[in-house]
This record gives sequence, structure tokens and C-alpha cells, in this order.
Amino acid sequence: MALYVQVDRGDLFRFCFVSCGILLHATNETMIATIMPNMVGELSGVELVGWSLAVYELGAITAGAAAGRLVSYVPLKLNMAFAALFYAVGALLCAISPSMPVFLAARLIEGLGGGALVSLAFVSVERLFERRIWPQLFAVISAIWGVSAFAGPLFGAVVAEALSWRWAFGLFSIGGFAMAAASLVVLAGSSLRADAAPSGRAASFPFVPLACLALAVTLIAGASVSIAPLRSSLLLLAGLGGLVAFFALDARLPAARLFPSRLFDWKSKVGSGMTFIAAFSIATCSFTIYGPLILTSLHGISLLTTGYIIAAESISWSVLSILVANARPESERAIIVGGAAMIAVGIAGFAWAVPAGSIPLILACAVLQGGGFGIAWPFVTRIIVSAAKESERTIASSAVPTMQRIGYAVGSALCGIIANASGFSEGLSGATAAGVAKWLFLAFVPLGVLGVAAAIGNSARK
Repeated sequence: MALYVQVDRGDLFRFCFVSCGILLHATNETMIATIMPNMVGELSGVELVGWSLAVYELGAITAGAAAGRLVSYVPLKLNMAFAALFYAVGALLCAISPSMPVFLAARLIEGLGGGALVSLAFVSVERLFERRIWPQLFAVISAIWGVSAFAGPLFGAVVAEALSWRWAFGLFSIGGFAMAAASLVVLAGSSLRADAAPSGRAASFPFVPLACLALAVTLIAGASVSIAPLRSSLLLLAGLGGLVAFFALDARLPAARLFPSRLFDWKSKVGSGMTFIAAFSIATCSFTIYGPLILTSLHGISLLTTGYIIAAESISWSVLSILVANARPESERAIIVGGAAMIAVGIAGFAWAVPAGSIPLILACAVLQGGGFGIAWPFVTRIIVSAAKESERTIASSAVPTMQRIGYAVGSALCGIIANASGFSEGLSGATAAGVAKWLFLAFVPLGVLGVAAAIGNSARK
């Protein structure tokens, strides 16, 4: 649909520039899947693979919440420059990491920068443009994110095979430093300036809940290191308790809350919808994190082939979401439930297809999983936002990607426990990969069933 709206060309150019931050963040986020086999081969530390996404998402969640508040007090150009600088330094440290623990610390820094870049892109829409053209601009952001999601694994595979996994991060570091320098020039005349809050005080920041979330994810991930039944069980239970405490603390801070009320109450569409988001975000991490590592170790499948498979998942998400975008309201329930069923079948199918090494079946499961998200996600998101209290609709709209990131962080930590308990704690080999290949996907089938139940509940309520 064409966009015939009079806008300031300077602001439009600046918006396009700021949106490049999403390209850096999203491509890097998905690239890790296809460079992991080469990276683990050099750095070892296969038992810490699950941490790679967890720490990145924790950094992104924290920085995303901070950047949205800081832009009211610090000019956009400085916010963007510092965010890009964090990202660039983190990527550079990843590129020169001598060990997996150092890499994970660098990955956290990189996540802080990437999360801030994404948040600033969304803030620029609100501050630079009229409300009536927000949908079109958010569509641009979604398109950039979609392209990045399927380009990341392919980029990682090509660079890792042609040069080195270190060069993949090195190139992102160069991009980050270039964006940091350009921000001071491109955004110098932006109409997005620091505006003091009405109260004259900084907006509340959820320090305690986010610290609780970080501790919870760290405890869950920590349970995967040196697997021991008693120790790992206690850490896992403590981590799950920390997640409960995080959501409880968030509900008690109305001035700084990250989520709408009735968060997991299935009597409301908000509750069942957010359960859908959480369950499937956690359950679908396993192939993205460990799929290429298992396929290359167990079946000798090339990195480029695994990159194509992950890219196909992202493409099916984008294509099917476009195909159902104009669906009639009466078809909404069937679309949501059908999408949830596709995701659940994809999760269960991986448990058979990956150990068998059948590329056509693995590709089919990836397409089912991505396509299911593509057709259900937009409608579930719309239902969550429209069903929230009017005063909480802004919170509800930002809560969906936040819950998705939390799901990825928790899911990657749980994947680490399952993978290490199934054999990776003994090192990376064909034999250990065979054990991991089966249990890593079967373990998340119950969450897939929960997601389907939530979809049925979400679409059934008025």
C-alpha cells in the first residue's frame, strides 16, 4: 500500500538510518546459530552453548528498557552513538575472545548495545512522526527485521566457511563503529531532542525486577554447568522461583511495569495470549541454538545447508503472515489455533527428523514452525493489545517482544541443561550429539501442547 503522507525528508532519512540498528541487532542475533559449530571447535566449551543466546537477550531486555527512558533526557544522537559503541565493542571482543567465558561476557555487552539500538528505532517513530503514519513505519521496521532474521544464518555460514567465525563478528564491529561515528553527524539536526519529563524527574526504571530476571536466568543456565542431579535441580528450581518473583515484582510497580495486568490469567485474552507467546518462545529455541551444531557433528551437513534451513523458517514466517494479513475476523480463531498446531507439530517433528538426518523432513519442520508463528503471531498480538485496559495498551504492545526475549533467554538456558544432561557435558562428538538430538526436542513438546491450549483459550473468549 502506497504511503501518501507529507513528512519531513530529513526526519525520514534519519529514521531509515536509525532503523539500520535493527539490521545490526537482528542479523547478529540469528547469525550465532551457523557459526557455533566452528566457534566451539576452536574455543571448546560446548557445555556453555546455551548461554550464548541467554546473555545476549538479557542485555537486550535491560538496555531496551533503559534506552526508551533515557531518550527523554539525552539527545537521540548521543543515545544512538553510545548504543552503537557498546554494540561495536562487544562484537570486537567476541571476535578476539580466547575462550568461551570471555566470549559470553562480550556477548552480554553486545546485547546491551543491540537492545538499545532496537528500542531507539521504535522511539524515533513515536517522536519524529505523526500517529497516523505509525503503522506504515512499523511495517518498514518489521520488513527490516524479517530480512535480517533470514539473512543472519546465511551470512554467518558464508563468512565462517569463507573466512572465519571471528570475521563474522569483526564485520559487525566495523558496522557498529561506523554507525556510532555517523550518528553524531546524521542525527545532529534531528527534531528528536531531549524533553524533560513533566515531573522533572527521570522515569522510573525497573531495576529490582530486571535484576531478579537476570539472576533467575543465570541460575537456570548455571544448572547446565557440571550436571549433578541435586545441584542442578536446586539451581533450576531457584531459577524458576526467580522468574515467579520477577513477574510478581513487575506487577507491584505500576510506574515502571513491563507487562499489563492479568498477565497469565487464562480468564482474560491478555493472559492466554501472553502464555502463548511465552510457551512457544521457550519451546522453539532448541533448533536455532543447537540444530546446526548437531547436524554438522552427527550427519556432516554443511553450515551453508543449515543456514538455508533456518532462513527457510524465517521466510515462511514472513510469507504466511502476509498471506493472512487481510483475513476476515470470523477466520481469526481458526488461524490462531492452526498456527499453534503447526508450531507444535514442528517441535515434535524435529525430535524424529534431526536424529534421522533427513534434510527434507528437517526443512518441513522448520517451515511448519516458522509458518505457524507467521499466521498466528499478528492476530495474537492484536488480541492482547486490544483486550488490555486502555491505560495499559502501550505497555501491552511493548510487552509482546519483551516476553519473546525473556522466552528466548529462558529457553536457551533450559536447552543448555537438556543438552548437557543428554551428553554434551562429556564433549562434542557424533555419539554425544546423537543423544542430544533426541531429547533436546522431545523435552519441549509439553510446552508446545501448552501453547496450543493457550491459543484455543485465547481465540475462544469474547
